[in-house]
Amino acid sequence: MGVPPGRPGSAPAPRIEIIVPTLDSHHLLPALVESLQRQSWTHWQVLFIDGPSGPLHRQWLEDLCQRDCRFRWQAQEPDREGIFGAMNQGFAASAPHSWLLFWGSDDRAAGPQVLQRLASAIRRADERGECPDLMVCGGRYLERDRSGREQLGRRTVFRLGPSYRLALLLGSTPPHQGTLIGPGARSHLASYAPHFRLSADLDYFLQLARVPDLKVEVLDLELVHMDSGGVSARDTRRRLKEVVWAYRRAFGAFWALPFLFRYIRRIASRFAP
Repeated sequence: MGVPPGRPGSAPAPRIEIIVPTLDSHHLLPALVESLQRQSWTHWQVLFIDGPSGPLHRQWLEDLCQRDCRFRWQAQEPDREGIFGAMNQGFAASAPHSWLLFWGSDDRAAGPQVLQRLASAIRRADERGECPDLMVCGGRYLERDRSGREQLGRRTVFRLGPSYRLALLLGSTPPHQGTLIGPGARSHLASYAPHFRLSADLDYFLQLARVPDLKVEVLDLELVHMDSGGVSARDTRRRLKEVVWAYRRAFGAFWALPFLFRYIRRIASRFAP
């Protein structure tokens, strides 16, 4: 049973929208859809931004949206290229008071209670008058063994420390699939930089660090399970160039420090339990 939309004298239930770029990926989407339909908190919404997919995929989306009105889809606009162009379209299409999650077709909720816990945390913060701009959760990558079976791999964890900007300087970064972008953050920065193809999420979080008194809350919650074989994993050289570019934009001559710490953290996370 989900949390009701609101109770007298309490903060209203948050509006959580999940933006999912797609491109002929209907064979991957059932796991994501099922993980959401099993949620104990039922007031989420999903917006698919679909690239130039074929008719089979488009029909799959149409059928899903007709069966469950919490799902809807839009064709990706031609002038919004690539995955982050689709995400920017999602930014523009969502209600200004919504909390946004950006997932891929091969991502899924980590358990049936995760959105309930997330919504409750946002509501408690709102009732305290301390609603954050970013709500950062954890995630875990899905890997496949030699037989092709899925198994849980390394975790993604954000170490906030004394300040958000210092955490970024020390190489820690919010995982974009595990980070809710709140209305406050969106009022400061409501799109990804268009010149990044693979690391616009990193650049977005770095640019937010320029906002005075940005409120960031880290929630001890494994929110999402993510596939480890995305586009950026297949174009490592381009991704590294964009990571350097993002750190230069944020930290200037000190860019090498967060760059080095970022990959030390990545290596260490592979050996963490």
